[in-house]
Formats: sequence, C-alpha cells, structure tokens
Amino acid sequence: MTISLTQRGLRCCLLLSSQRLALSNTRYSSQLVLGIETSCDDTGAAVVDAASRTVLGEAIHRQTMVHTLHGGINPPVAKDLHKQHIHSVVTDAMTAAGVQYSDLHAVATTLKPGLAMSLIVGRDYGRDVALQHGLPFIPIHHMEAHTLTVRMIEQVEFPFLCLLVSGGHCMLVLCEDIDRYSRLGSSLDDAPGEAFDKGARTLNLRSLPEFMAMSGGAAIEELARQGDPNCYSLNKSAPLSGYRDCNFSFSGLKENLRHLVEPLEEEHGLDGDTVLPSPTLQNLCASYQHAVFQHIIRRTHRALIYLDTTRAIPDTVQKTLVVSGGVASNKCLREWLQKLCSIEGGYRVVCPPPELCTDNGVMIAWNGAERLLADKGVLRDTQAIRDVDIMHRCPLGEDISQEVASMRIKISKYVKML
Repeated sequence: MTISLTQRGLRCCLLLSSQRLALSNTRYSSQLVLGIETSCDDTGAAVVDAASRTVLGEAIHRQTMVHTLHGGINPPVAKDLHKQHIHSVVTDAMTAAGVQYSDLHAVATTLKPGLAMSLIVGRDYGRDVALQHGLPFIPIHHMEAHTLTVRMIEQVEFPFLCLLVSGGHCMLVLCEDIDRYSRLGSSLDDAPGEAFDKGARTLNLRSLPEFMAMSGGAAIEELARQGDPNCYSLNKSAPLSGYRDCNFSFSGLKENLRHLVEPLEEEHGLDGDTVLPSPTLQNLCASYQHAVFQHIIRRTHRALIYLDTTRAIPDTVQKTLVVSGGVASNKCLREWLQKLCSIEGGYRVVCPPPELCTDNGVMIAWNGAERLLADKGVLRDTQAIRDVDIMHRCPLGEDISQEVASMRIKISKYVKML
C-alpha cells in the first residue's frame, strides 16, 4: 500500500531530466496540466505537457488489495483511502515532473461519473489547488478521458469509434470531437470487468495464492490461456440475440457460469472456498472469457457496419477502432478485435498501452490538456470554480442506440467462430 511512481513515470523522469533543466527557458511553449483521478478505488495524479504530448511525471496509489479483502468496492473505505493518500500522490507526481505549481497552466480533475464520496475528495483537492494558485480548473468526464487517452500516443483523428470496456462501463461511442460523443450502445446491466470479477468469485479464484491480489479479469485471463474455450457452452442463447442493436448484457452469462459450476463442485465433492481441479478450472475460465468476448465482438461488428452504412466517418479520415478501459488490456480481446476489423475491412485497431488502460492520472491530465488547447470546458472564473460539483451518474454524449436498432443490421453467424 505504499505510494510509488509507475514505471512510465520513472522512465519519463530519466528521459526528460535534461529537458526539465531548461524548463524555465521554454515555459512560453509549454502547456502543463496537473490531472487528478479519484473516481473509484485508485488515487492517481500526473503532469502532462499538452504542447509536446509528454508525460512529465505521474504517481498512483492502488487500493485493489484493500477492496478485495472487503469483497468489493466499499465507498466509505475508498473515500478514506483517497483522503489519506491524495496529497502524497499529487506531490509525488509534481516531484517526478520537476515542476512547481507556479509552472502549471491548469488543473484537471475527474468530477463525473463515479463513486460520489471518492469524486468529492478529488474535486475538493483539485479545486483548492486551482484557487490557491490562480489556475484554470477543468472538470473531467471519466469516460471521456478513457476515449481520448490514445490520442496522446497515436495520431487518431476525429471521428473515430471507441469501445470502452472496464470494470464499471461497457459502451460503443462515436467520438466526433473533444466535447461531442454519440453512444451507439451500452451495457444494460453488468460491465465486463464486473462480470469477470463475479465470475472469479463464483470460481473461488481468490483461494489460490497467486490470484489473491489480482483482479477477477486478470485471474481468468491467466487461467484461460491453459484452457479450452469450446469445452463448455455458456451462451446457447446469445445475450440480446433478439435485439439488433449495439447494447450489451453480461448478467445472463454470469448466471450461466454459476449453473455450470455448482454441479461440477458437487461432482468433485467440493464446498466452501475450494477450487475445482485442473483442467476443469482452466476450461471454465477459457469458456467464460470466450462467451464474454464473443458477445462484445458481435455488438462491435454491428457498430462498424452501422458507421459504414451511415458514412459517419468520412473517407478522408482513417477509420479507427479505439479500445480503452481496464478490460482492453486483455490480450485475447485485442486479438479478437484485430480479426474482426480484418474481416470487416478498412478499420485499424488502436489501444493505449496496458498501464494506461486502467484508471490513472495521465488520462485525466491529457483530457485536460486537450480541452485547454481547444479552450472547451475550461473554468477561469473564481466563483465558477468554487461552485463546481460532482455528478455520480453521467452518461457520455447523446444516446443514438434506437437509431442503430431501427436499421435492424444482421450479423453473420461466422463471426462467432473467431
């Protein structure tokens, strides 16, 4: 539970040390933004130079182990941990960047959506820094930050399609500009990361020492590598198969896994926290992961066809599918999406590096940097900064899922065989 700089932050410190020695002489060309992230269970901060698309320094305090011991995210516990560590995390990020508050051009902080008590901690700290040092304040939408992170490291033009898959969200979004989004579809119940966490609990994976500190998705991915994805059928009736839209549903798959596991545990005479033996456990993980990703692939396929049919992405723009969020770090999902785009044709798949897929301060700082450069959503009035508030629930952009459904786009069955 110690506060540490991430590997990316350490690399930045070494690679950019000579640049920062001369930072005071080049300040006129820099646009430095401090980003603060406290939307859920991790406390993150980073300093990004908008002008050079450079991460100057970052720090993060991950609280996964604490919440794992509580059986899931506990909002009061998360709030207390954020309050306990936010000052140290921000200080470490500033130190890694080699800058003072007087060097900054703005402060960006996640204000929506997320756990209300966690968001308030970040809002109060970021707002105080902005007011104390006379800096502009930039409220950040957490999901918007996920969609834009890739633009810091890749040349991705608007408009592009983003598949956001994480522990709290699953959606397909047409990103048309920094502040303009259209939701083609989103999850009607669980998010995929949540489905993996619940699946891992059903399989008692925390009982295995090597997986105690892992997220459910990471544990299932590791075991799935050794299993047969075709061993068990978890979606004889594919989720939302009767609905020709781009929405998602994972609750049925979660229940199907439970119905598979219970008789297998009886068969092996297991109870309590005992895990199923090999290769049954590995095969279940592989089959469950396969079912979850198969559902994601089919809905994404429909989104690609919709965008091509409506010509939502002009021929002058390279067609891009951005995959972001914590589940996007899954290598198997990335490979499936690459295959899908090779079948559909014309799209490239771009993902942030795994360390930027999970929640972090860099994505918040970069989102702030993009908004600062475009002068969109930047608060400069002192009273407006004082009055800024959090939003526990806040969908991203305009919902056009019914428009997608109205086209009744049929998906070829062969995609299931990816």
